[in-house]
Amino acid sequence: MSRYRRYEGGDPLAPPVDLAEALDAIGEDVMAGYSPERAMREFLRRGGSDQAGLDDLARRVAERRRDLLQRHDLGGTLDEVRELLETAVLEERKQLARDAMMDEGDRAFRQMRLDNLPDSPAAAVSELNDYDWTSREAREAFEQIKDLLGRELLDQRFAGMKQALENATDADREAVAEMLSDLNELLEKHARGEDTDADFADFMAKHGHHFPENPQSVEELVDAMAQRAAAAQRMLRSMTPEQRAELMELSAQAFGSPALMQQLDRLDANLMGLRPSEDWGGSEQFGEGGQGVGLGDGTGVLQDLADLDALADQLAQSYGGARLDDVDLDKLARQLGDEAAVDARKLQELERALKSSGALERGFDGELRLTPKAMRQLGKALLREVAQKMSGRQGQRDLRQAGAAGDLSGASRPWAFGDTEPWDIPRTLLNGVVRRAGDPAGPRLSIEDVEVSETEDRTQAAVALCVDTSFSMAMDGRWVPMKQTALALHTLIGSRFRGDALELIGFGRHAETMRIEELTALDARWAKGTNLHHALLLANRHFRKHPHAQPVLLIVTDGEPTSHLESSGDVFFSYPPHPMTIALAVRELDNARRLGAQTTFFRLGDDPGLARFIDSMARRVEGSVMAPEEGDLGAAVVGSYLGSRRGSGGASGPGSYGDWFGSRGFWAG
Repeated sequence: MSRYRRYEGGDPLAPPVDLAEALDAIGEDVMAGYSPERAMREFLRRGGSDQAGLDDLARRVAERRRDLLQRHDLGGTLDEVRELLETAVLEERKQLARDAMMDEGDRAFRQMRLDNLPDSPAAAVSELNDYDWTSREAREAFEQIKDLLGRELLDQRFAGMKQALENATDADREAVAEMLSDLNELLEKHARGEDTDADFADFMAKHGHHFPENPQSVEELVDAMAQRAAAAQRMLRSMTPEQRAELMELSAQAFGSPALMQQLDRLDANLMGLRPSEDWGGSEQFGEGGQGVGLGDGTGVLQDLADLDALADQLAQSYGGARLDDVDLDKLARQLGDEAAVDARKLQELERALKSSGALERGFDGELRLTPKAMRQLGKALLREVAQKMSGRQGQRDLRQAGAAGDLSGASRPWAFGDTEPWDIPRTLLNGVVRRAGDPAGPRLSIEDVEVSETEDRTQAAVALCVDTSFSMAMDGRWVPMKQTALALHTLIGSRFRGDALELIGFGRHAETMRIEELTALDARWAKGTNLHHALLLANRHFRKHPHAQPVLLIVTDGEPTSHLESSGDVFFSYPPHPMTIALAVRELDNARRLGAQTTFFRLGDDPGLARFIDSMARRVEGSVMAPEEGDLGAAVVGSYLGSRRGSGGASGPGSYGDWFGSRGFWAG
């Protein structure tokens, strides 16, 4: 037989989680110096453009908790008892005044007892326990006090009992007493390990209507009961000593039967033994002047507060091994509504998708890191953005041409509109055969089957990208654009010009060659020094390793050289720049020119002294200078590289980028 329930997953037609946005944000944070683990957590905390994050959910949990504390205080039961007691005494006084047949001595004695009642409601109720009421209305009001206390005490442990037992008969009270006795016997057998499934089934068949949680086992029953009982204990500790003392005195008179309190005390002892980990000793301070609640309602409020505290911990994700699957969606839906649970479920799906997408992996040290696949995806996104800036038009289509009509690279790719490369006939036919194996009635050849052969330019280049990693780059906000530029160029060469050799060189106080993964994960360095001399030494070594390739030297810097490498291997630093530092940098730049390098300087910042120095260096080697904004650095570097490959000596300006791409059809629209 089929069973159905309400769908709780949000909009069933909603699109899947957007990994692209998440990966872009994570990649940018990693380049800014975050670890991939922290970058992922930060994105989940912020959320996406159309996705609430953990911070928003945590804020709503805190607001809900604050609202509960401000709206409720725990004097509700005492206030209700006090009102009923005043009603009983007032009705009795009226009856005494009206009853002309009453003995004057009896009347005086009764009035004296009413006049001398203690101020404490608990003491007054105890004092009137044996009072023989002459007024029917007064007697009914006083009996309501005992009935209220009994229902409140039961409502602490059994949700809804207060309303269910309103106007209860003696038979109803006897049924409750029997249920408590049977419950305690079941829990005691369970503690000894002597209970059976049949014992639980028999108990639920007889008393299940008292348990709206509908537990499916003794363990679930204990969980539900222990949470409310612990909340009841916390509620008592949240009251003033005077309130607590009065309620304890009044509780002894509940239903007019001490047996009820004995069974409840026995129940608390059993639950504490079975669930010692519950918070049995805590307390919560409620706001003053709020809406009064009774014992049962107060227990419910405290249970809500306990749920909210647990949700706050789960959403904070600050404990070891935290993951979003820890968030209790049922509690979140109860406290904040179904929409909040849907938001949290989407974040859970996003976290799982990020970890299963192959974009993040754990290294031997247990730390998350970006995989090569993620680096390629991030590089492609950056390269696409660079192409749009270079073409000068938004929304253009990437035709993914690997080169003009040059040498075949041996690779192929699916055909796209505008491709001019020759078809790869074997791959195209094989695709058609494979497709028709699953669809025999389909056409023999479809446009989706077509693959074209990739080609590469015949000219090879040895490219040295020297990027300044001194403290000023990080201080002035150029750290992330520098990394993005390196990744975009690395992606372009790795995917379109695989015959070219790229060397990434970072230079601060000293220089070093880096893999792209090392450069993108590089933390900001605060040591002073711009060692262009050492960077040029490494660049020239790279050029000499590739004697048949066209050398392309790209230098990104925001400062004059202030350090150089001495013959001993030590680093010399001086500011203002020492003449020897300038001379050594110029010498290595001349060496690069003799090797045939086409040089482009990318000057960042508006320092006039730097501008004069860079201009003179570029004139010396017949190179070019560009002064892009940080956001345009990637387009400037990539454009210069592409221009150098065509033998143009570097791009002359932004206008040439669109011309180059238009003529090559690289990202033409």
